[in-house]
This record gives sequence, structure tokens and C-alpha cells, in this order.
Amino acid sequence: MTVKQQAWGTRVGLILAMAGNAVGFGNFLRFPVQAIQNGGGAFIIPYLVCFLLMGIPLLFIEWSIGRYGGQFGNHSTPFMMNSIDKRRIWKYVGVFGIFSNLGIAAYYCYLESWTMSYVVHSAIGTFNGLSQDGVVKVFNDYVSLNSSTIIPFEAIIFFILCLALNIWILSKDLNEGVEKVAKIGMPLLIIFGIFLAIRAITLKAGHDGAINDGTVGLNFLWTPNFDSITNPKVWFAAAGQIFFTLSLGMGSIQAYASYLKRKEDIALNAMSAGWMNEFVEVVLGGAIIIPISIGYLGIDRVVELTGLGGLGMGFKTLPYLFAQWGPALAAISGVMWFGLLFFAGITSSLAMGIPCMAFMQDEFKWNQKKSALAFGITILILGLPTVIFFNQGVFDEYDYWTGTVSLFTFAMLEAILFAWVFGMKNGWKEINIGADIKVPLIYKYIIKYITPVLLIFVFVGALITPLANDWVAAFNSFINGNGWLLDNSSIIKQIANSAIKEQIAAATDLAIKNDLQIKMYLINGTRILLLSVFVGVSVLVHIAYKNRIKQGRF
Repeated sequence: MTVKQQAWGTRVGLILAMAGNAVGFGNFLRFPVQAIQNGGGAFIIPYLVCFLLMGIPLLFIEWSIGRYGGQFGNHSTPFMMNSIDKRRIWKYVGVFGIFSNLGIAAYYCYLESWTMSYVVHSAIGTFNGLSQDGVVKVFNDYVSLNSSTIIPFEAIIFFILCLALNIWILSKDLNEGVEKVAKIGMPLLIIFGIFLAIRAITLKAGHDGAINDGTVGLNFLWTPNFDSITNPKVWFAAAGQIFFTLSLGMGSIQAYASYLKRKEDIALNAMSAGWMNEFVEVVLGGAIIIPISIGYLGIDRVVELTGLGGLGMGFKTLPYLFAQWGPALAAISGVMWFGLLFFAGITSSLAMGIPCMAFMQDEFKWNQKKSALAFGITILILGLPTVIFFNQGVFDEYDYWTGTVSLFTFAMLEAILFAWVFGMKNGWKEINIGADIKVPLIYKYIIKYITPVLLIFVFVGALITPLANDWVAAFNSFINGNGWLLDNSSIIKQIANSAIKEQIAAATDLAIKNDLQIKMYLINGTRILLLSVFVGVSVLVHIAYKNRIKQGRF
């Protein structure tokens, strides 16, 4: 069976699709919370430094690997990595670029389905007249599969609807599916964001129940605490945010870039997509959720809420605050807010499907529809545990291992491959082929020396995160011979299940202890499932490798 050669229809479509891949929930829910927790306006300094020293270099690396691999007919990372270096190990490093997308899409599509449901609820006025606790109950009932929600098993129904929509779009050619969604979704996302940002900034104390002007929230968000800049925790947070917001280390950027022609620009395209994401995150993401929340709840209450993360604020708080604006404006604002999040979500989830589908198309000659359906069924199977056992921590396990550890590991290894194995002479040439801008020469040395070191530093930092994230205290303790005390958030402690074991040991109520033990069994089961997926993808890569040898494709 001959697989149709995919291609981007327009350059604008490519840039919007790449930007849509990067723009996700983190731009609007995670970034403002990270900024508040890590120095406000001062957070932008380490954030931009990490963008310049890690974000842009990795964009260049991933676009280059993608276009380079594409010229050999490789559209997924296992054999892209192999095209750069023939040693077998790199094919299996490339497995991360498929595994991560499967694992992330499994819970990301569930999160995306929340936005679909909340668009409907906003439009029909579900939240009108509810107290703050009432809005929280709607959310808790939803994720608990409680029949008191409007639609029985609503979370499962919307999850399946969301997957069906993704499959339908992915079943179309690249330019007719993903590209069209990006051309529609990204402009609407920006329009919705601008509308909500203007509404947030123009809030007036004493009107519609607001206790502060909208500018109070902006001032609070961006007032710099320069003492935070010397805290390693803040730099790790900035590096993590850059990583997540640009969708680095996933394999989706490489897959998108693999459909470019050899002489088509990647330098300006990479910069354009990266800076568009930064605009959406810093300008729009910082001007909606925090100003509105502080306008109605005050600074102290919002500081408490940020400790619960952006998801709680976005789904448990904003619907209640929108309802203060009256039924009509509440419906419009709710549809725009959750519509904005939906477009941010679907442009990212579609990007997760492309590398997985491309692998099956390249190696096993599946057509577009068959590979899209297979991807959807796989995500349904992997995703249902995150739906059914959301409150037992399965969702968080997927997020941690595939959405954090896997991404950092792959990005670190691909940076080493590109800069030191492929070599910066070849790498720099690849970046500049067909370039529509002159890439500053300094990036040749940043990519070779600084970016890999930063990635190794961040990875090791995640591995041995010190107690309470206090790096100064940890170093002092180590120097004084008292050892290095690990935080439960460190990878080492996560593997050991230290946090939940401590909770089980401290529990005095037998029912609570049993619930925690069940939770630990589910967490361990989730890890076994994810490990099985990684091994399964590795086996498929091995089979594909043997097939290539038989077919004389090496």
C-alpha cells in the first residue's frame, strides 16, 4: 500500500500549527501561578534567560532534526535519530518521541474534554446563581463520575467525544486537517484572549461585586521580588515552564518539521512560532486569570488559591466570577474562556497524534484513516484510567512520568546527539540551510556548550530535588557532613513512593489508610502500564528496524 506524501499547504499554516502545538493549557493556567509563586515580575528575568539559552536552541535543534530526518522519509523520532547517527541506541532514545505523545495525549485529551463540557455548561448557564462551593461541587461531581451532574457519566461521554473529534481531524491530510484547525483555532484563541484580558484589566472596584480594580491584579502579578532571582528553585521553575510551554522533548516539533522540503526555512519559522507562544503566554496568559480573581477575591485569597494550582482556579473559580457579570456576559465570557482553552488543547493534542501516526505510516504503510483510528483507540484505552481514577492520582502519574521526566530525558539526549555526535559543524549548517534570517553566531556555541549543560543540570536537579526545594540549606547540610535530604518531589523519592508511604504511616483512621493503600496500588499499576507502553513501542521500533534491513533501506 502506498502512503500519500504529506505536506504543509502554506507557511502561515505551518507556523500557526507549530504555535498551536506549543500553546496549551500551561500558557493560561500554569504560567500566571508560576509567576506569582516565583517572584512576580522578577520571574520574567530567569524565564527569558531560559527561553534564550534553552528554549530557542532546542527549537532550532528539533526543527533541524525534523527537516533532516524528513529528507530520508523519516517522520517520527526513532529513525530521525538513526539518520543522524547509525548506532542502534539512538533509535531507542527516539522511542521517547512516540511514548511521550501517547502518555501525554491520554490525560491531555481528558483535560481537553473538560473544556468542551464547560463550554456547554457556560452557554446554558449552569453556573448562574451558584455559590463558590456550588461551582466547586459541579467540578468535583464531574471528575468523580457522580450522577448528580447534568449528564450521567458526563466525563466519560465528553472524553469519547473529544477523542472522536481528534480522530476525525487526524484522519484528514495534514493541510486539510491539522493546518485548517490551526488557521481557525489560533486566531480565535487570540481574539477570545484579548476580549477577556480587556475585560479583566478594566474591572472597577464596586462594580459587579468587584473589590479591586483589574490593574491591582496586574500590579500584583508583575511587581518584582528581586530576592527570588538568587533562588535556584525559581530558575528550575522558569526552566520547567519554558520546557512545557514550547512542547519541547516530545517529538511533535520534529514530526511537523519533517514535512518541510530540504531548502525550506526553519530558522525564522522556529523563531516565529516560539515568540508567538511567548506573546500568548506572557501578554494574554498573564492578563486574564489573576486580574479577574484578585478583582473579586482579593490578593490574600488568590495567593491561597495559587497553592492549589491553575486548574483549580480555571475550572473552580473563574466560572463563579464570570457569573457575577450577569447571565449574558457570563455566558459569553465562559464560552470564550473555555473555548480558548479548548483551542489551546486541541491544537496540542493533534500534534501529539502526528508522530505516532507517522511512525505507523512510514514503517508499516498504514494509511491516514487507519493510523488515526489506531491512535484514537490507543488513547482511549490509556486514557480511561485517568478518567475513572482521577481522584486516586492516576492522572498525576501520567503527567509526571510522561509530561515531565520523559520530556527532559529526551531533550537532554537529543541536544547531546545534535551538538556532540552529529557535531555543531553539521548542525549549524543544517540550521542555516534555506534560512530567511541570519542566526546569531553566538547560538552555535550556546547550542554546543550551554544548552546541554543546562539540560543536564535541570535533569539532575529534578533527580535530587532537596527537602522543601531549599537548595541553599541542602548545600549547607551537605558541606557540613549532614547529607543531602531529598524532597518527596524528587525523582528518586517519587520512584520510592515516599510521600504516600508517609501518609499511610501517619494515618490513624483505618478507612483512610485503606484508601491510601489502594491509591498506591493504582499508582504502581499506572507505572507498570506506562513502562509496558514504552517497551511495546521499543518492540515495534525493533520490528521496523529488522524490516528496513530486509528491504535494504539502510
